[in-house]
Amino acid sequence: MAHMREDPRPLPTEPRPYLEELVRRTRTVCGPHLVSVLAVGSLALGDYRHGRSDIDVTVVVEPSLPGPALHDLAGALAHPHLPCPAAGLELVVYGTDFVRHPSGAAGYLLDLNTGPLLPNRADVDAARSPAFWYVIDRSVAHQTGLTLFGRPAREVIAAPDRPDLLAAVRASVREHSDGEGHLADNRVLNGCRSVVFCRTGRWMAKRTAAREVALAEEEFRPLVEAAVRSFERPRSSAIPLPTAEVRAFLAWVRARVEQTARAAGI
Repeated sequence: MAHMREDPRPLPTEPRPYLEELVRRTRTVCGPHLVSVLAVGSLALGDYRHGRSDIDVTVVVEPSLPGPALHDLAGALAHPHLPCPAAGLELVVYGTDFVRHPSGAAGYLLDLNTGPLLPNRADVDAARSPAFWYVIDRSVAHQTGLTLFGRPAREVIAAPDRPDLLAAVRASVREHSDGEGHLADNRVLNGCRSVVFCRTGRWMAKRTAAREVALAEEEFRPLVEAAVRSFERPRSSAIPLPTAEVRAFLAWVRARVEQTARAAGI
C-alpha cells in the first residue's frame, strides 16, 4: 500500500490487501471529490486484533460529491461483494464542510456497517443516530488517524471541543452500562479507556488503558485482566465475565467520568 499511504506507521498484515482494495474502490466511486481515507479505531491506536476487532475507516469528501455516489460506495464496499476479513467494517463518510469544524453532532453523510459478524447497514440520516460514537471516533482520528489516501487526519478533521467530547464519553459509558449488544470484555475495556482519557486527555489502546487501570485499582484488577484475556480471543470464544463485577466496575467508571464532566462544568 506504499503507493497510496502517506503515513509511515505500519498496518497489521492481515487487513492490508482489504484496505488496499477498499481505497481503490473508494477512489473509483468518489473520483476527484475524495479528500482522505483514514484508518481509525483499533487500527489507529495499535490494538487491532484479527478475528476480534472491526476495521474502522473514515472517509472525507468534498461537499460537491454527487448524492448517488454514497449509494454506489455502500454497494461497492458491502460484504460479501468486497469480502471483509475482520469481524466487520465500520466506515463513516463526512463532508469537509462539517469535519473541518469542532462539533458534538453525528454529522455523517454515510454510515456503513457490513461484514461477516455485522448486519448490513447503510444510513444517510445522521439525525437518527446517537452522536457520541461519531464524536469519539473523530477525536481518535484527529489524534492518531492513519492516512490510507489523501490528506492527513489532522489537516481535515477538527478535534471536538472538550465539553462535547466529555459529554460523548459520558453517553458511551451509559450505553455500555446497559450492556445490550456488547461483549462484556469490550464493555470493561472501553470503560478503562474512558477513565484513562478523563485522566490524561489522550486516547489509548484498550489493552494499554486496561494495564493502567489494573495497576492503579487493585479492587478491579482480576476483572480487568480477565477482560484482556478474553479480548485476545476470537469473538466466538470470548470468556464470560461475572455480571455483578462488570456492573460494579462500570458503575465506578461512570462515577469517574461524571466527576470529570462536572469539574469541566458539563
